[in-house]
Amino acid sequence: METPPIQRALLSAWEKTGIVEFARELSALGVEILSTGGTARALRQAEIPVTLVETVTQMPELLDGRVKTLHPAIHAALLAQRDNLQHMEHLRQHGITPIDLVCVNFYPFAEAAAHSSDEEHITEMIDIGGPAMLRAAAKNYRWVVPVVLPEDYPSVLESIRTTGTVPLPLRRQLAAKAFQYTAWYDAQVAQYFEPSLVEHTYCTLSEPRRFDVRYGENPHQRAALFGAFDQAFLHIHGKELSYNNILDLDAAVQLVLEFSEPTVVIVKHTNPCGVGSGDTLTEAWEKAYATDTVSPFGGIVATNVPIDEEFAASIHPLFIELIAAPAFSEAALGVLTKKKDRRLIRFNTEAIEQYRRYSVVRSVTAGLLIQTPDVELLRSQDLQVVTEREPTDAEFQAMMFAWKVAKHAKSNAIVYARADRTLAIGAGQPSRVDSARIAAWKAQQFGLDLRGSAVASDAFFPFADGVIQCAEAGATAIIQPGGSIRDEEVIRAANERNIAMIFTGMRHFRH
Repeated sequence: METPPIQRALLSAWEKTGIVEFARELSALGVEILSTGGTARALRQAEIPVTLVETVTQMPELLDGRVKTLHPAIHAALLAQRDNLQHMEHLRQHGITPIDLVCVNFYPFAEAAAHSSDEEHITEMIDIGGPAMLRAAAKNYRWVVPVVLPEDYPSVLESIRTTGTVPLPLRRQLAAKAFQYTAWYDAQVAQYFEPSLVEHTYCTLSEPRRFDVRYGENPHQRAALFGAFDQAFLHIHGKELSYNNILDLDAAVQLVLEFSEPTVVIVKHTNPCGVGSGDTLTEAWEKAYATDTVSPFGGIVATNVPIDEEFAASIHPLFIELIAAPAFSEAALGVLTKKKDRRLIRFNTEAIEQYRRYSVVRSVTAGLLIQTPDVELLRSQDLQVVTEREPTDAEFQAMMFAWKVAKHAKSNAIVYARADRTLAIGAGQPSRVDSARIAAWKAQQFGLDLRGSAVASDAFFPFADGVIQCAEAGATAIIQPGGSIRDEEVIRAANERNIAMIFTGMRHFRH
């Protein structure tokens, strides 16, 4: 099939980046330019010949500009199939000239929704004519070229310049982008009216592509990042982020933001391997690092307060893939940037707090799992001391520290801790007692004394063996959700070993 020459184009773009230059090149190639409103004014100011859409439709803009292009003279010109004799006869009968190219982008609905609380203003930014034209052009891509992105202007111009038209393969690519764009736009509107994806009848993800990732979890896998990542994280130094870096970064920052006092989190393969709090980051680092002095090699470090020179000097000698913080002092940057490949990320706490409340989406074969995020730590009214002995103040503080960490460790998670540091972490095991044993074994390897420690379990102990293991390791207090059919057996085992136990009534599985 021969594609028609590009003789007539309709340009209507809210975002004007590159549009004047695009129109100038089209005009120089002999293409007639149709346009509307602000785009037409911009082209006229640039002294580019332009025909107003109302000249074509013989109708003025109506309803404060709500109706401009919604007219048969426009949509018949876009939807007519050039090899359909009846279609072309209809155009001839009504004096309609075909349109060969449409370049459109839409009103900035998401920006309006983000910066205004005036619902009338926000709904006015729902574009109607733009999506209608773009969908019409994309549907009829064999005859009409749909253009959305400024990055596609050069290839379109080059094709017209060299052949007078745009080849079919490029038209198909542009049509795909057009439908992706309209779907993304409509998804933004849908999420404005119902923010929780869990409540949607149809899944409408409104996430734009941000950047390509070198590869996925493994080099043979392709990957890309979508969403508002750059509003929450700023890459300020080092190599580009990998797929695994991004997962680890998110895991580390989500955990460190559970704490208000200066805290350092070390993460490896999305699991915490050390967490410490202190009066200074250096003190917090020493506590976190002592938990496991092997796993941090090639790991991720996150802090919840700005990084200073002292902390930078402490961490600099180690091979740390990525360091994330809300800010870095100039002196700290002077130290940490000496390693050119080390990635430094500055994160926006306010943005993360906003976005972490959005829906959590995971892919499964032939589907998506969507859930509300696990943002609650616990509900104080549900805390229940179930043993004969209540925890001391020191034990309770250690329980709370361990509970925060267990919430972010992979199931089955067991965390031994004191009030300001982790002592041992067992995670990702199919058996909870195995997690308790592995954590105790690791503490022994690194010379850490678990006597008098508190333990957090992300879910209930199904049997007493896990509690017995924790007690034998030296723990004197346990916090866990409760809810097992063997709770009485578990409580009895705790009482027999003088362990104080709290039920939270809230589970924190992390698969």
